[in-house]
Amino acid sequence: MHAIKDSVHDYITLGPLARDLLDTPLVQRLRHVKQLSTVRLVYPSANHTRFEHSLGVYHLASTALDQLGIDGERARHVRAAALLHDVGHGPYGHQTEDVIRRRTGADHDEIGWLLDDTEAAAVLRGHDLDPERVAALVRGDGELGQLVSGELDVDRMDYLVRDAHHTGVPYGTIDVGRLVRELRYRDGRLVLAAGNVQTAESLLLARALMNGTVYRHHVSRIAGAMLERASERLLDADAAGGAPGVDVETFRRMADHDLLVALRETTPDLARRIECRDLYKRAVWEPLGSVPAAVVEMDRAATQAAAAEIAERAGVDRDRVLLDVPPRPTFKESRSRVVVDGVVQQLSDASELVGALRAAERAQWRLGVYAPAEAVDDVGGAAAAVLGLAR
Repeated sequence: MHAIKDSVHDYITLGPLARDLLDTPLVQRLRHVKQLSTVRLVYPSANHTRFEHSLGVYHLASTALDQLGIDGERARHVRAAALLHDVGHGPYGHQTEDVIRRRTGADHDEIGWLLDDTEAAAVLRGHDLDPERVAALVRGDGELGQLVSGELDVDRMDYLVRDAHHTGVPYGTIDVGRLVRELRYRDGRLVLAAGNVQTAESLLLARALMNGTVYRHHVSRIAGAMLERASERLLDADAAGGAPGVDVETFRRMADHDLLVALRETTPDLARRIECRDLYKRAVWEPLGSVPAAVVEMDRAATQAAAAEIAERAGVDRDRVLLDVPPRPTFKESRSRVVVDGVVQQLSDASELVGALRAAERAQWRLGVYAPAEAVDDVGGAAAAVLGLAR
């Protein structure tokens, strides 16, 4: 057994399977993909990577399996899935996920294609594990898949405490030990044992507070929108047969620094701004109640068309207007199940706090229109006209 010192969980003990998987290029690439992508432009110490997060998820999955009394080849498949759960992320993680999905139809948790004829697949088979079964667990399939991807998954438990630790904010601090210790299976569903409504609420509250202060900070959202636009231009250049450019398969295997280097060739202004934190500013920042329903529900094509119209009205280049329409707030964690008086209930039915947190999430929602500082006034006025906003 080998042990790795971790900033959150102290020592993480690795078995032979984990040790062999860690040495594969598939996992080592995660050392060069930051966990919080553009959030580190807000919180300078948030430089942790998806590699260390994957180690943390492996550690919590191992602890949960031991506590649940699950062992043998079932447990080994789950441990492998926990360690590999993030290998499908592209550069900058979630910030490029939509770009990749639009061109491949695949989400980051669909890793079957990555386990085909790779060193990681060879390691899994060498340990008598089935790569397809591991990929299914990463997707959250089946009873044990809930541990890796579900309402009470160990992925969420690790990233909340890890992100809080590295940003320096206290809001993601949760009692991971109790959460893992109180996990049970009832009728094939992962639940928290009786007496843990408040434990489940703490997870929900931590996520809600981290959303507002960390994950959806306006600076990170602006930088993310700029990165998405630049990434689209990079891929468009390849699709048009232009140079320089990269195909989507190369793109999704890049590390963060690879992407920045490539962007300097196709969109030098956006690349420089992202690298130097010379970001666009908010021309519009409107709450949900002030935005017409038709705008909130706009699809990708409608969003692009509206941004182009705003740019034309404002008399600025198309790439200098970014329209950011986030999806309506959802609370996946509210579907967590907890035993109350011997009956399994969804947290949304067992807790009065859920309703208040849902309202808070809606209150935090903002539509954003971003532009260079010198164009903010013109773009803001044009956006109000095009989107039907009161000014």
